[in-house]
Amino acid sequence: MKHRSIALALTLAVVLASAGACFAADAAAPPQATGAAQTTSKSTSPGKSQTAVKAKAPASTKLVDINNANSKQLKKLPGVSDAEAAKIIAGRPYSSKAQLVARNIIDGAVYENLKQLIVAKQPYKDGAKNAAIYAKPK
Repeated sequence: MKHRSIALALTLAVVLASAGACFAADAAAPPQATGAAQTTSKSTSPGKSQTAVKAKAPASTKLVDINNANSKQLKKLPGVSDAEAAKIIAGRPYSSKAQLVARNIIDGAVYENLKQLIVAKQPYKDGAKNAAIYAKPK
């Protein structure tokens, strides 16, 4: 019974947290103009807010793989200069995109702007092979 109540409490906390995030996003959204635009948005997607639709738009952009991108692709990212692109290439491979900050490749503020645009793909599906790549040499 104790485990069941803990699971119920955790589930309730997750639901409340996600509902709170939805309410916060709706409160931050600018008010819509009255008239035709208001009726169109209600009729096209009842039950979904416009902020939820806008949140999906960045996901359709192509992510840049920091383990395989060339210098030209890296320089297209906001805040990445020629020198930083060269540092990123020299520091490969990365097991996660957060290693850019951990290894002092880029600044934390630049990383905050980039983290939604980059990914560190792993070469193998086997975790042991990937771990061998990132192991420190003896």
